[in-house]
Amino acid sequence: MSNRPSHIRLNSHPGAGTVSRFPVEWGAATAKERGPVIGTVNSGSDRNAIGAHGGAYSVYRALAVSSGAMAANNRPDLTNTAPTTPMGPFPQWTDASKIVSLDPWGARVAEDFADQIAEGVDIRPTIAVTRARLQLGEIGEAIAAGRLKADGQIVHESGDVAVTKAAIDPVWYLPGIAERFGVTETALRRTLFEQTGGMYADLVTRPDIKVFLPPIGGITLYIFGDPAAIADPKRRLTCRVHDECNGSDVFGSDICTCRPYLTHGIEECIREAQDGGAGLIAYNRKEGRALGEVTKFLVYNARKRQPGGDQAATYFERTECVAGVQDARFQQLMPDILHWLGITKIDRFVSMSNMKHDALTASGIEIGERVPIPDYLVPPDASVEMEAKKAAGYFTPDAPPSAEDLTRVVGRDLEQF
Repeated sequence: MSNRPSHIRLNSHPGAGTVSRFPVEWGAATAKERGPVIGTVNSGSDRNAIGAHGGAYSVYRALAVSSGAMAANNRPDLTNTAPTTPMGPFPQWTDASKIVSLDPWGARVAEDFADQIAEGVDIRPTIAVTRARLQLGEIGEAIAAGRLKADGQIVHESGDVAVTKAAIDPVWYLPGIAERFGVTETALRRTLFEQTGGMYADLVTRPDIKVFLPPIGGITLYIFGDPAAIADPKRRLTCRVHDECNGSDVFGSDICTCRPYLTHGIEECIREAQDGGAGLIAYNRKEGRALGEVTKFLVYNARKRQPGGDQAATYFERTECVAGVQDARFQQLMPDILHWLGITKIDRFVSMSNMKHDALTASGIEIGERVPIPDYLVPPDASVEMEAKKAAGYFTPDAPPSAEDLTRVVGRDLEQF
């Protein structure tokens, strides 16, 4: 006998299905006025979101259910899962134009919707906040070089670094996403339906459902120092927004500057936290400029094998030849996570990307200093990437650092270089 939920159906025409008793009023003043996001398949007519929670992992859940390892109607016990550090609410949470790609109330569902959960409504968090420690070889090197010092609170004698971490699953408010990209909601829904191979029929058959849980990776935040300092304009904030590069971030590939810039950003964040401010790393799952790792490796091959070898002049052209577009990250949605944190200004932005800078300032976030990657951290094989980005106007190089700055960053006498 199948354990498939009996209510699952295929939609065949617009408006099919029963309207949820939990309408979503995006941008409402409170969580209860906004309404819960319900995307579980066992929620019946209460369901008010297209897709599935943890969309990137929903297929693995299907394997667990089909193999009998997990019950199809399983519900999580949320006891003691509340954030270790409460976040918000901030004014941006109730501005429907500021946050459209995540649920600002997503970490508080056990608190805000306790009555509904007790009644049996399957409401699940889309954000989790915890505490941890980081261990990075580069931080140990920074301590050995005198660039960082153990203080017993942020950096421990062992070299471990204390952080507050948050994991965020994407929750898309489709009208807001469409407006952000300057398209109609109907066109957006149709394209999402077509480009996902028709996986989500509700995109075109349920115009009444405005929330979509896309099958993509989310965001991880790493907060250094006092989390309360992040939203306090009187305290300094150093921030890096980093887009995933598995080959470099994890495996240390020398073909790009991703891991060096990430670890440089972490070091700068730690230093800011030790000086009484806060540091923030926002890590986005956008592998290969959001084109995927397979496409990225194909582009590597095309770049290396072209006549004359890898060249800055054809760096982006090779990507477009394989993928059809040079970069699919489109930073329009990126500021949402900073608005969730209540950020209104960044004192030191550890990035040279004009796209990131412009997206943040256009969303109302003030940026002070832009911090480039020091030349000594650029791997030799990444010089083509840097020259290509410079030629394409991808970033605007800042003025070279002073000798005093270099001494602080390098942590040794410049006469040695």
